Amino acid sequence: MNQTQTLEKLRNLRLFGMENAFETALQTQQSFTVDQMVAYLVEAEWDDRQNRKVNRYLKAAHFRYPASIEEVDFHTPRNLDQNNFLRLADMSFIQKKENIIITGPTGTGKSFLSSAIGHQACIKGYKTAYFSTGKLFAKLQTARVDRSHHKIIQKIEKTDLLILDDFGLWPFEQMARLDLLEVIEDRHGKASTLIASQIPLPNWYDIIGDQTIADAILDRMAHHAHRIKLQGESLRKNKKK
Repeated sequence: MNQTQTLEKLRNLRLFGMENAFETALQTQQSFTVDQMVAYLVEAEWDDRQNRKVNRYLKAAHFRYPASIEEVDFHTPRNLDQNNFLRLADMSFIQKKENIIITGPTGTGKSFLSSAIGHQACIKGYKTAYFSTGKLFAKLQTARVDRSHHKIIQKIEKTDLLILDDFGLWPFEQMARLDLLEVIEDRHGKASTLIASQIPLPNWYDIIGDQTIADAILDRMAHHAHRIKLQGESLRKNKKK
């Protein structure tokens, strides 16, 4: 079997990492022992599959911002503790099935921080979904018409990290309250949820609108959750200045 046939078979088997690595080795005329060549090809295939997996996760998450942990601003005063935030970046909170709540005034970077944490989760190999809260529950309400509601709920339940941004910008109707309770209940102790809101946590009772449902949601979501309470002026206004 000649080298061209080998490359073609690797391509047909969808071993693209091996194909590229083998082609590179031929072009550079690198010298390998048999075990070195096997290790080289396997490592290349592993890296290629991991990279494609991360790219799939990033694309499927639909983040608002293409943010990363490295881009987070720790210099502007806004009550963001660098050490605490970077501890979250190791994603151990996902392994422990813990939640995160980010609150603060408009423009203090809640969405960017949420996207950065989600981006890091994808890199670490965790399935992540990012939603604007109002749009998600409007989507779930519409899904009841075409009977795809249960399918969406199941898909959300299977994500390792669910990010609900802009929580509280729209008042909750009864069906949205029940949907929120179902989502939080399904994930409680099984997967992590991050909620970002400009509404302080004590005011969530008023936003949710039903004391009993609010109690159930906050008991499951806020108990032992990691809290980030941003303060200060809008970063966007500061940039304009």
